[in-house]
Amino acid sequence: MSDEVSAPSQPRWLSAEEQQAWRAWLYSTLLLQDRLDRELTRATGISHAYYEILVQLSETPGRALRMSDLADRCLSSRSRLSHAVSRLEERGWVRRQVCEDDGRGQLAVLTDEGFTALEQAAPVHVESVRTHLFDQLSPEQVRALQDIGQTLQAHLSPPR
Repeated sequence: MSDEVSAPSQPRWLSAEEQQAWRAWLYSTLLLQDRLDRELTRATGISHAYYEILVQLSETPGRALRMSDLADRCLSSRSRLSHAVSRLEERGWVRRQVCEDDGRGQLAVLTDEGFTALEQAAPVHVESVRTHLFDQLSPEQVRALQDIGQTLQAHLSPPR
């Protein structure tokens, strides 16, 4: 059974309140992502997309992931991720190596230089997140945001 939605015979239109909530959430998340990316790039020269790759690698044993798994974790196509990893390789922050398990797949490995770049960028990123998200919300709103995020994540995440 698929979680994909097919068009019902009659659309279930959003109420005015749902429409306002949807648009407020959608636009605010786009604005937040844009702001985080601009501030991080301006301060560190690292885009938010590259930062996320470095974070994902830093949080795994051996600071290494199969390229396909890294693409999945970053919600990226394999070709887009391969291009990004090539740019990170040019900076000396990531290197590729053949998977020892099967010899066919490739691993992306975070280098010590890449880890240092991540450590230097992290305070900028977390301050932006704090300033533009958490400082704007009450403790009750933070709890609601967590609940909403976890609910949607559980619904939308692919089965593991």
